[in-house]
Amino acid sequence: MKKIEAIIKPFKLDEVREALSELGVTGLTVTEVKGFGRQKGHTELYRGAEYVVDFLPKLKIDVVVDEKTVELAIEAIIKAAHTGKIGDGKIFVTAVEQVVRIRTGETGEAAV
Repeated sequence: MKKIEAIIKPFKLDEVREALSELGVTGLTVTEVKGFGRQKGHTELYRGAEYVVDFLPKLKIDVVVDEKTVELAIEAIIKAAHTGKIGDGKIFVTAVEQVVRIRTGETGEAAV
């Protein structure tokens, strides 16, 4: 199993969720996060004063999928989250050694 962490722009959440649902992904976790990459934030004008916004609002989506679904899920996220502008985000894939469903005690893919 693999864990996919995707950092995306907040307004792209519904599109990404729908794309993953079409693949049969049954659950995901969404976290509101802030950060920056090459973009290094931006400046904004508020009541006539200019100030720097260092950390931009993003969403982090965590989803665990089986080995055969990983590439399809990555492609779906890329297609749904892509705007072509700076700050579209990143995807990280890591191995998952063990999963346990707390309620039933199920382990492995059955727990996902």
